[in-house]
Amino acid sequence: MTQALAAKTALPRLLEGLADGPLVTLERHHAVHGPMPSPQELDRAELVELIADCALRGRGGAAFPVARKMRAVAAARGRPILVANGCESEPLSGKDALLLRELPHLVLDGATLVARAIGAQRVILAVKHSAPERALLERALAERAARAFDDVSFEVFAGAATFIAGQETAVVSQINGGPALPTFQPPRVSERGVGRRPTLVQNVETLAHIALIARHGSDWHNAIGSTNEPGSTLVTVVCAGGTRSVFEIAYGTRLDDVLAAARVDTAAIGGLLLGGYFGTWLPTSVAGELRLSHEELRRCDASLGCGVIAALPASACPVAETVRVSAYLASQSAGQCGPCVHGSSAIARRLEAASRGSAGTLAFEDVRRWTLEIQDRGACHHPTGLGRFVGSALRTFRREFEDHARHGPCAACTAKAMLT
Repeated sequence: MTQALAAKTALPRLLEGLADGPLVTLERHHAVHGPMPSPQELDRAELVELIADCALRGRGGAAFPVARKMRAVAAARGRPILVANGCESEPLSGKDALLLRELPHLVLDGATLVARAIGAQRVILAVKHSAPERALLERALAERAARAFDDVSFEVFAGAATFIAGQETAVVSQINGGPALPTFQPPRVSERGVGRRPTLVQNVETLAHIALIARHGSDWHNAIGSTNEPGSTLVTVVCAGGTRSVFEIAYGTRLDDVLAAARVDTAAIGGLLLGGYFGTWLPTSVAGELRLSHEELRRCDASLGCGVIAALPASACPVAETVRVSAYLASQSAGQCGPCVHGSSAIARRLEAASRGSAGTLAFEDVRRWTLEIQDRGACHHPTGLGRFVGSALRTFRREFEDHARHGPCAACTAKAMLT
């Protein structure tokens, strides 16, 4: 390994330079990360190969291989469009907002490079209409336009702030003038998306990684993480009181090391939620042995999803938190698919009744069965995510749920909600 490469393998990567303040100007951005490669220095085929060599997966939650997605869009009929998805509709996540707020040029560099690689001339930056990052993003675009910095056209689209509005087909639907609802597939948006053109939707963190891969190469990217899952990723750690901190970690990092960095005392927490509202509850005992990689988390029926790690204090009631989130998710159903409309609301109602002690312990058998019956049914993954969240809560907090069913709410149920 060369000295120059070794100097770049340490963390942070994406978050480099933020200790001295946000990189919101091109001058600060270039001082830390250097200039973006020109088309002469890195052609479109070379970038896709680099991304494939890095085994880069999307950071929006689905973890789909990025190079495969890019090749599919580039091969489709018609001039493609790139959508940079920064809607971040997961309530517990804060990583995308951080990137747009403090590192906008890293995202814009990645978007420019990906647009070139797939042959797109138009890039749409999708954010929530209420996001304060929108103004900062527009300011960054104005600075780049004044210098004729990009060879693609950018526009900012303000979307809805509902939970399902950030799903890729829902984002495309809104850009096309439709409702903020997921659409049934096929056709996939990669074949017929914005304006019926092939459309690549990529999370903004994914684009930021690509901006650095284009600068430093696959050897640099693969120098940290594991052999099967190289590189780094951003995680949002949610602690007592709902406070959130964003960290950059290498894949394969132990969960307890991440919690220690966030100053979370594992002896004082009662459970861990990985992946956010569509995630999986796990007992605190796994923190010392579990490594944060897709492969290892699959063994626990879990995933990092959008990168959320929530540490529930031992003083909080996991039953109350689960009931609140399941009710919220039921309220966020698109209302398009029967299993989701009826199943999610039935699950939320039965959980709430059982938590009050008015439904009996057998109610949980109904809920367990329903969480399985709604899996993978509908236009999007909303029922699947709800089922995963609730099903894992029933496994991890079995005694607490049974105690509530027999005796009603506990003293901690009235505490301020942490997850909602």
